Amino acid sequence: MISSLRGTVLSASGGTAVIEVGGVGFAVQLTPDHVLSLRVGDEAFVHTSLIVREDALQLFGFADLEQLQVFELLNGVSGVGPKSAIGVLSVLSPDQIASAVAADDDAPFRKVSGIGPKTAKLIVVSLTGKLVAARTAPARATKASGRGSSVTDSVLVALVGLGWPEKIAAEAVAEVVADTDETARDSVQALLRLTLAHLGPAKQGAR
Repeated sequence: MISSLRGTVLSASGGTAVIEVGGVGFAVQLTPDHVLSLRVGDEAFVHTSLIVREDALQLFGFADLEQLQVFELLNGVSGVGPKSAIGVLSVLSPDQIASAVAADDDAPFRKVSGIGPKTAKLIVVSLTGKLVAARTAPARATKASGRGSSVTDSVLVALVGLGWPEKIAAEAVAEVVADTDETARDSVQALLRLTLAHLGPAKQGAR
């Protein structure tokens, strides 16, 4: 596992930088702002996440551990791959992501290229409770959004208690929330009933 790199910047353009370490040049995918901060010939240090696939090894780099941790959380959300995860971090800071999740607000994620409404809602549901917004971040949650977050949490707990895997439960809740009205979203009983119907008896056998 390559967890960090320190070396000389050989090139930096677009969303990729090449950093030479011990005579070996590593191509690292970064956010555009991060690339712009680098200068060819200067020394650079990045925290990295190595994504291993059958046809490729991809190295993603970050200026600090907070960005790396948020990237890995995003990459763990169903439907969000590493390119989409780095895309989110190219548009939103970790604090902005944490604030949006705390406010049960998927609008910022829908502004990211490649992130649709259902995936945006799934990001919010999946990351709930896993991020802490900075103390200085403005509180943007409304009374209604606060209820919505509490309701989805309660439904997730209920589904897991019924034996559903957390990942499957979270995906189902996100899909139902994206397709239902505010009245149902604010009722634990209504949202649980709709989610169970969405999961369906046929899927219960696959738990």
